[in-house]
Amino acid sequence: MRRPRSASQIADVANALIDPILARRAGISTSLLSAWPEIAGETYADFSRPEKIVWPKRQGEGEDSGFRPGTLTIACEGARVLFLTHAQDELIHRVNGFFGFIAVDRIKVIQKPVQPPGPQRRPKPQLSPAERRDLEARLDGIESEALRNAILRLGAGVMSEKRRK
Repeated sequence: MRRPRSASQIADVANALIDPILARRAGISTSLLSAWPEIAGETYADFSRPEKIVWPKRQGEGEDSGFRPGTLTIACEGARVLFLTHAQDELIHRVNGFFGFIAVDRIKVIQKPVQPPGPQRRPKPQLSPAERRDLEARLDGIESEALRNAILRLGAGVMSEKRRK
């Protein structure tokens, strides 16, 4: 099936709408935010996030009024700020490599929560061996293994919920 020419991915449309706002308010783009795990690497990506880039104001119209690198502000969780602070030079190099020019020359690290608090995941339901055998016996006639496993998980959840009440 052919897609009409006017069709585009929702992420492209959203990025086109959000990028000008991010650039004006924070000096960053959605591409920097989405590439942060690759830029920061596994070591730092889980507990840090780029917040904004502040570039110095241009002085005038002379030769010295050209582009000057800015300061990247990174939010970091808890005591891990120390680790991120020690890796500033490496991160500056990686960020500039991402942009393809010397975009930042300093990093400012602020301590604040990075991951939004998500819903608490319930623990997997635990069945006694007798309950598990009973449930598996009821599902013996189901040929599809995927369906049997799905119903087994559902049944375990229902049985453990009844036990809690």
